[in-house]
Amino acid sequence: MNEDDLVIDAFEARAQRRHDRRALFTAALGAAAVGSAFAYSDPALAQSAVTDADVLNFALNLEYLEAQFYLYAVNGTGLPATLTGSGSTAGGTVTGGAQVDFTTDPTVGAYAREIAADEQAHVNFLRTALGSAAVAMPNINISGAADGPFTAAARAAGVVDSTSGVFNPYADPTSFLLGAYIFEDVGVTAYKGAAPLLSNKTFLEAAAGILAVEAYHAAIVRTTLYAKGVPALVEATEKISAARDALDGSPTEDLIRGIAPKDDAGIMPSGSGATLTSNIAPLNVNGLAYSRSTGQVLNIVYLNAATATMGGFFPNGVNGNIRSTT
Repeated sequence: MNEDDLVIDAFEARAQRRHDRRALFTAALGAAAVGSAFAYSDPALAQSAVTDADVLNFALNLEYLEAQFYLYAVNGTGLPATLTGSGSTAGGTVTGGAQVDFTTDPTVGAYAREIAADEQAHVNFLRTALGSAAVAMPNINISGAADGPFTAAARAAGVVDSTSGVFNPYADPTSFLLGAYIFEDVGVTAYKGAAPLLSNKTFLEAAAGILAVEAYHAAIVRTTLYAKGVPALVEATEKISAARDALDGSPTEDLIRGIAPKDDAGIMPSGSGATLTSNIAPLNVNGLAYSRSTGQVLNIVYLNAATATMGGFFPNGVNGNIRSTT
């Protein structure tokens, strides 16, 4: 079964999986709770408490992915080799990636350049904080080709080009925004889910700072897509959110978290809420951002709702102890 089939099957089987998946993990203080929150690639490590280094390295993998996507979109090249290796271990390869012609929408180009610089700074910061414990960049696939992960994700969501059957996020500024939309909300929820598990207050403060930046990025992308005033783009965000929900399982909030205004039951607002015309900040009923566990994040970036240790944007998996979707 190829990657496209796995994603499509996951989308169609969403309802059944919700009965089988765990609810979003409860962030509790104490080493015991921390130790049970993450899934390790080696079952022998499952009994060990996760360390701050494990959490930061997991975040570093995601920052590698985002940095490469944005840097290629802006410059046509990715991270320098000095920011991908670790000790004697060389950084992995990058498949795909291309420079976007932002001349038709220079404002989006300005946003892209700023986000690219931010993501490279995040990589540098996490690598510095981890020191010799920092993992090298894994192999990353950001191809916009027919067999690439963007097309696989978009095909499952039903937003591929009707003529070519391909979703290429580097084709134009609008396609770039939709590609960025796939990542940004995931980054926010990943940091929200992981931050309470950090025991070092300095690292916790840093994670909170990165979470805020990722939220700014997500808001820029969502606002710009909404401001274009194209109903098809609004619908595309709804479909992408539904596809992400098909991958990360329960809870199901992401199903209703496109840029159209809907409440937590997926219904258009009524009464006093009827004045809402957008959903720039995807929040719960208490006005709080959602969280994702590491397993749910990996389900999305691996494009696989089942147990997996690789796939999608990380063809050989992420590096570090936390690498399974289980």
